[in-house]
Amino acid sequence: MPLPTVEIPNRSLFRQPEVCDIAQVQPYVLRSWEAEFPDLGVAKTAGGPRVYRRADLERVLRIKHLLFVEGLTLAGARRKLEAEQQPVGDASVDLDALLGSDVRERLLAVKQGLRDLQKMLAATSPIRVSGEAFQLQPAGEMPVRSKVKKPVAKKRN
Repeated sequence: MPLPTVEIPNRSLFRQPEVCDIAQVQPYVLRSWEAEFPDLGVAKTAGGPRVYRRADLERVLRIKHLLFVEGLTLAGARRKLEAEQQPVGDASVDLDALLGSDVRERLLAVKQGLRDLQKMLAATSPIRVSGEAFQLQPAGEMPVRSKVKKPVAKKRN
């Protein structure tokens, strides 16, 4: 009994009720899957509903397929998902080959530029602000200002 194909709206974020509607599962089922699959990626907003990324929604649909169509248990589905995510064979590729040779040169140039900027900022020449000389001083040498307490208005009943 294959599950019907599901059309996912072209958005990047989904709230929990939307995920439940699309995947046709109850919220308690979705929460139990979150406990079984900690990398499901749910993000709880402050005081708001759970929010899922598009990849999380696709993963929920995959979990549902593994459980209901293939008849796997939660542990079996977890093992199958982990096996699907691992690279097949020796897929380790040299990072320089992926990035190209000029990327390393550009990064070194940016690094040197940042060092030059750091030297310029560390120079002891004063900075002019609106005609006055301004110099940074270490925290220990800063003048101490006395705090003036402002009168507090009393609340009327």
